[in-house]
Amino acid sequence: MLSKGTIFDVQRYCIHDGPGIRTTVFFKGCPLDCWWCHNPESKRAGREMIFWRQKCIGCGACATVCPQAADITHGEAEPPFDLAQCDLYEKCAGVCPTEAMEIVGRDITAEDLMKELRKDIVFYDESGGGVTFSGGEPLMQASFLLDLLKRCHREGIHTAVDTSGHAAWKDMQRVAAQTDLFLYDLKVMDCQKHVELTGVSNELTLGNLEKLAGVHRRIRVRFPLIPGYTDGEDDLKEMACWLVSVGLHNLDLLPYHRTGMDKYKRLGMQYRLETLFPPSEKRVEAVRDLLVGFGLSVKIGG
Repeated sequence: MLSKGTIFDVQRYCIHDGPGIRTTVFFKGCPLDCWWCHNPESKRAGREMIFWRQKCIGCGACATVCPQAADITHGEAEPPFDLAQCDLYEKCAGVCPTEAMEIVGRDITAEDLMKELRKDIVFYDESGGGVTFSGGEPLMQASFLLDLLKRCHREGIHTAVDTSGHAAWKDMQRVAAQTDLFLYDLKVMDCQKHVELTGVSNELTLGNLEKLAGVHRRIRVRFPLIPGYTDGEDDLKEMACWLVSVGLHNLDLLPYHRTGMDKYKRLGMQYRLETLFPPSEKRVEAVRDLLVGFGLSVKIGG
């Protein structure tokens, strides 16, 4: 039986998703709804439509093939129809002369994806790189992920999994045996804040991270520095103390950025941090110094 999953992008020559030069595979679907997510197209599990306003020339070709043609308008509307009602008929994307309509997400077999990943083996070998599985949340497609990890290892390809840890421990345990490096996202320690900012409790995330730390040697914790939301001094101290207590010392500090904000409108989603700006370099350094003071080895950026 063919192993198949849904992804939305494959990015080559990445240098921030693990050691060396890497290819990063982005899985579709995520159980979290983080306010600052810069890949909003990763949130929904299924395929969806994204509309690129600046590419639209108002030719009306989409209206000639769309079953919802009566609802399509052109001009200042963005997008020109209700994306929530889109049934992915897809012919609109096919006839659009400027590719203003784009279907996000594709179903692919593990073997077909491996054909893409093998193209860069020479770069993995020369740089000490490999493949990183990200998302979205790759553990939402645990069987597909496990198949890919096993295939990579059979071919000597280094593997990394970027995860929020919001998954069944049995799935994480199976995946851990085939993963060389975990990039583990820790959003905020306070459970109430976590629910507010991501839509889910952090109980599963913290519990799985503690278990994982007991069975896996290569884990880098990734922490998003969101001004006014995750950067409170008490929160930072609590996180640092807890990480050290479970034997984790390597942390990537990820300052907030506004990349991807414009995608929300194109997907018919609301972006909740429109007025927020990235932290200053001075503030980032101050947070790094605070965390280092608790015994963490901190790298700024991925």
